[in-house]
Amino acid sequence: MYKLKSHSGTKKRFKITSKGKVKFKKPGQRHLLIGDSSNQNRLSRKLVIISKQDIKIIKKNLPYAF
Repeated sequence: MYKLKSHSGTKKRFKITSKGKVKFKKPGQRHLLIGDSSNQNRLSRKLVIISKQDIKIIKKNLPYAF
């Protein structure tokens, strides 16, 4: 059996926690931040846990991560 390739974009954007959850950083924190409120900026700094339905898609893209 040959090795499966991991999706390189998924590798860069998502991390797997020790419990098997998937976390990622929200987009929109690079430029054009003056228009956002300070509350929006503060909330978008946090890492987000992905829902269980979306984990199936990421499992296909990262076959050896889980």
